Amino acid sequence: MDSWKKMITWAESHRELWLDCVRIYLGLGLFVRGLVLVFDLHSDFFISVVQKSNEQWLTSALMMHYVTLAHFVGGGMLALGFMTRIAAAVQIPILLGAVLFIHKGEDLMNVGQSLEFSALVLFLLVVLFINGAGRWSLDHAVFGGKHPAPDGAQA
Repeated sequence: MDSWKKMITWAESHRELWLDCVRIYLGLGLFVRGLVLVFDLHSDFFISVVQKSNEQWLTSALMMHYVTLAHFVGGGMLALGFMTRIAAAVQIPILLGAVLFIHKGEDLMNVGQSLEFSALVLFLLVVLFINGAGRWSLDHAVFGGKHPAPDGAQA
C-alpha cells in the first residue's frame, strides 16, 4: 500500500508530464495520418469525401490538401511541442468538420475511424489549445515558458 501511495504522489507531482505525453502521442498520430494522406495510401478516402460533399471538385481538392498539410505539419509541430496552440488551432476546424459533416450520419461505436474517435481528437486538441505545451516541448525550450516546478519554485 505504501508503494501505491508513492506512485500516486509521484504521478500527481508530474501531472504536466502526462499532458505532454498526450500531446506527443496525439501529434504523432496526426503526423502519421498526414503521412498516409501525403502518399495517398487510402485514395478511396479522397473519393468518398468528394462524393459526400455536394461542393465542386476544386473546393474538395483544396480542402483535402489543407487537411493533409495540417495533419502532416501540424501533427509534427504538436509532437515536438512547437507553436503548440497554433498547431492545435489549425487542426480544430478539420476535426469539427469531421464530427459535424463527415460522420454526421454514423452511429456511435462504428468500426474504423468513427464519430467518437473524431470527437475525442477534437476534445484533446481543444485542451491543448487552451493549455499550450508543457515542459517537454520546443515552446518551453525556445520561448522559456514560466511553468512552476512541483515544489513551487520556478522552472
